[in-house]
Amino acid sequence: MAQRSEGLRRPERTSRALVAIPVAWIVAVSVIDILAPPDIHLGPLLVAAPAITPSFGGPRTVGLVAALAVIAQTVIGLLRDSDTLLSSNHQAQIIALILVGICLVIFCVVRDRRAKELMQVRYVSETAQRVVLPALPGQLGPLRAASLYLAAEAEARIGGDLFAAARTTSGTRLMIGDVRGKGLTAVNDAALLLGAFRGAAHRQASLGELVYYLDRSVCWDLMEPGETSRYGETFITATILDIPDHGGRVQMISCGHPPPIVLRAGRPTTMDASRPAPPLGLGELSRSRYRVDSFPFEPGDFLLLYTDGVTEARDSTGTFYPLAERITGWTGNDPDALLDRLRRDLLRYVGGRLNDDAAMIAIERPAEPRV
Repeated sequence: MAQRSEGLRRPERTSRALVAIPVAWIVAVSVIDILAPPDIHLGPLLVAAPAITPSFGGPRTVGLVAALAVIAQTVIGLLRDSDTLLSSNHQAQIIALILVGICLVIFCVVRDRRAKELMQVRYVSETAQRVVLPALPGQLGPLRAASLYLAAEAEARIGGDLFAAARTTSGTRLMIGDVRGKGLTAVNDAALLLGAFRGAAHRQASLGELVYYLDRSVCWDLMEPGETSRYGETFITATILDIPDHGGRVQMISCGHPPPIVLRAGRPTTMDASRPAPPLGLGELSRSRYRVDSFPFEPGDFLLLYTDGVTEARDSTGTFYPLAERITGWTGNDPDALLDRLRRDLLRYVGGRLNDDAAMIAIERPAEPRV
């Protein structure tokens, strides 16, 4: 709390220090104008002082600087026009400064109000993310885990990408997915699938039965109002995995989602499904027709799951992000460090902004058993 308060006070001190710039400008223009020959008028330059103040100050600061500019223009007029009170030229300049000052104050009020609204939106979106899509715990039984979500919209914190984990008596079940579509509808659909997974993943059911249950849940939840037999156009690509705690092979069912990558001694291997299932929500398969693939996941290995927002990100030439190439040679032992490196590299690759939401999960099976 003390650090946050200090962080808030530091910009205030900086803003107060910057006020010296327009004040010094007003003083300099006033002195030069008074000392200049009668045919030279620098008073119009005073408008620059209140004009630059909104870049670092609020309505009160802008109003104060504008008032100082008006006072300075009045003093210049009184000293330059000794035979009259104020010439029509100086009166026009004073009126112009007053109008400019009023407009700038109104602008600052509107800007600050919108800034407060934006802060509230950010707070709501961050709260929604913590509720709907919390970060994975750092420890999942003997496994170490890390998760990352990158929203394409600058002010958004959550979209249609999703991930979740659930512990069973013998291992960990993971899901990563991507809802077709964007906006609040995609967030709602993601929340529905996450709720179904969290409610069923811990049960003693096979991976095929779990995926069938998720597909049925998505079909019914995403059905258009009033429909009884036809499913809507929304679907969700997903990969669901069952990772045993002590050795054994990882079981996987891919529902139209990008394949996971296993990183072993710096060498990535893409685990393609032999027969991917359709995306969830299309309702085309029975529980007996889901093909379960498996692959080894040994101590010291990393398992990387991701959405297509990662692999379909493009650079300035339109080239897709080469995920497997980017992680080749990485031999660290920290999932958070791996995702942090990928985040920085991905944003640098696309020039700082993604065109689609992106989510990643990194799982490590430690080389030494953890007690």
